[in-house]
This record gives sequence, structure tokens and C-alpha cells, in this order.
Amino acid sequence: MESGGLQLFAFFLALSGVSGVLTATLLPNWKVNVDAGSSIITAIVQLQGLWMDCTWYSTGMFSCTLKYSILSLPTHVQAARATMVLACVLSALGICTSTVGMKCTRLGGDRETKSHASVAGGVCFMSAGISGLIPTVWYTKEIIANFLDLTVPESNKHEPGGAVYIGFISAMLLFISGMIFCTSWIKKHPEAWVDPAKQQHVSTTQPEGNSEYNLKDYV
Repeated sequence: MESGGLQLFAFFLALSGVSGVLTATLLPNWKVNVDAGSSIITAIVQLQGLWMDCTWYSTGMFSCTLKYSILSLPTHVQAARATMVLACVLSALGICTSTVGMKCTRLGGDRETKSHASVAGGVCFMSAGISGLIPTVWYTKEIIANFLDLTVPESNKHEPGGAVYIGFISAMLLFISGMIFCTSWIKKHPEAWVDPAKQQHVSTTQPEGNSEYNLKDYV
């Protein structure tokens, strides 16, 4: 019961992580630049994401431009696109697999099959978490390096946006949930990961040892 409750808790963490990673992938505010201009009336907020760049004016106007060209993008943006999409795919696969391996479900058949499905889902979540951590850390590093560069004009300097924080937290949730799924079944049922041939060998050799011991007593 304790292991089942832990799996359910990990599943809710994974659901939060999946939704967060998907949201961070689509949001346009990976980095933000606020240009106040000569007055508050001409203030402009520039948002740059993985798929589009948006501009918000203090007058209430809001416009976005999609990034159609992939080759013209910086390397860290291209890598962030690929790894975040990979994180979404792996986390979705982990949701499907872990549902089969959870104790509170009737899917998966016997205990051994459910244990393997649970660990497979945990591996998917951990891989998705790593895939989500790589772009958020790399993207933040590029923003900080550009911000501290004295040769870059102030108008071209940006700060990390909300999507970076959402992606980082969601990736951590996915990684933690994956660790819980991997350890919950292994700790609770270690015999499920032992080779059946070895188990049969041990069971067949044990009586022979006992019989020899009994024969020696009689001699």
C-alpha cells in the first residue's frame, strides 16, 4: 500500500512536469527585454521564445512573429527546440508506460510485467527530465553571458523569462518522479529482477546439498 501511494504521488508529479514542459516549450518568453524609451507611453517589452518573438507595447498592442528559418537561429535555440520536443515525447511515453506499471491499475498482467513497465516509465521520466534540464541551463547561460558582455549594447541585453523557470522546475519534477518509479518496484520486489533460470537452479541444487548432508550423518 505504501509503494502504491508513492507511485500515485510520483504520477501526479509527472503530470505536473509534463504540462509544465509542454507549456514552457510553447511560451514565447524564454528571454525578456524591457525598453522604457523616452517615456512610459513608449515602453516596449520584447519577448523571445523557441518558436516566435513577440512585442508588447504600453498602448496595449501585441504582435508576434514566427521563426520560420531554422538555420538562421543560434545554436542554443536549435538545441533547445530539439531537446524540449524530445522531453515532451519522452514524458508522454512515460505517462502511458507508468500507467501500466502502477499497482492501482489493472493493466499489465502479472507482477513481473508491471514491475518492468513501472521501471520503464521511470526511465522515460528521468530521460525527459534530463532533456528538459539541458536547454534551460544552456539558455540561461547564454543569456547571462550576453548580459555581462560589455560590448553588447544595453538595448540588446535580455533577462531569463518565465518559460525558463517553468521548464527547469518541470524538468526537475519529471526527474524526481522517474526516480520514484524506478526505486518503488525494485525495493519492494527485488526478486522480480532476478533471472528465473538462476532461481530454478538455486531451488534444484538446495535439496541435493541437504541429501548429501543427511547421507554423511548416516555414514
